[in-house]
Amino acid sequence: MSLRIIPRIDIKGPNVVKGINLEGLRVLGKPSDFAKYYYENGADELLYMDVVASLYERNSLQNIIEETASDVFIPITVGGGIRNLNDINTVLRSGADKVLINTAAIKNPEFIREAANNFGSSTIVISIEVIKQQNNNYLCFTDNGREFTGINAIDWVQKIQDLGAGEIVLTSVDREGTGNGFDDELIKSICAKLSIPLIIHGGAGSSEHVLNTAKEFPQIDGFGIASMFHYHFLKEYDIINKNFDEGNIDFIKKGLHPKGISPTHINSLKSYLYNNKIDVRLF
Repeated sequence: MSLRIIPRIDIKGPNVVKGINLEGLRVLGKPSDFAKYYYENGADELLYMDVVASLYERNSLQNIIEETASDVFIPITVGGGIRNLNDINTVLRSGADKVLINTAAIKNPEFIREAANNFGSSTIVISIEVIKQQNNNYLCFTDNGREFTGINAIDWVQKIQDLGAGEIVLTSVDREGTGNGFDDELIKSICAKLSIPLIIHGGAGSSEHVLNTAKEFPQIDGFGIASMFHYHFLKEYDIINKNFDEGNIDFIKKGLHPKGISPTHINSLKSYLYNNKIDVRLF
């Protein structure tokens, strides 16, 4: 199977946002603009995340999903506020292909089995948000890295698989948005327990980071990437952004991007990986 390159689009209200360690969110633009651009430029899938859904106990992306699905013809995974079977049904009927679940699975692990039995394992993706502790244990968090659970991430991976989940999205909250590279120690621990597809998210700052981790862990099925792609897109999106005045956008109007991030085009990353003998789907 080819390695999947998956832009992650975090959404708050009507806007794409991006932060560091899942905090300090900056408004970047409209989700449908980002999604269409990524689809037209070689993304294998898209990951939409409602980053405030858990606070309000609902997913509010239905209209955004419908708008995206009319223009984008690659798989779309949607997460945030997925609490029950009705929520899953609503998101799928809006045009999503898969759902990403974290809080509801932590609170009631049997929900994973119930969801997989009703919608199929391949539809049910479990998000694991991990923060490394001072004793070097990796523990799971919920609500965009805000809520402590005390659950060991390595043990949780085994349970997720036993309950019938079809895929895992693993986020290192410590690395997310920093551009410092992936937490290879965490990935190694997870891969040792793994029997279902794994998507890695959190830490990509350069094409080299993706290549090195892909080479070290061929078990990885894909990378969820935000900052590297978003800040490249914003340069091409400049004319539109000058007319986009919602929220604090001085940062993007000045063409800035966080330290440690080397913005790149999806196809540039894919070509780089391909030339270094990583199997990817070229556009």
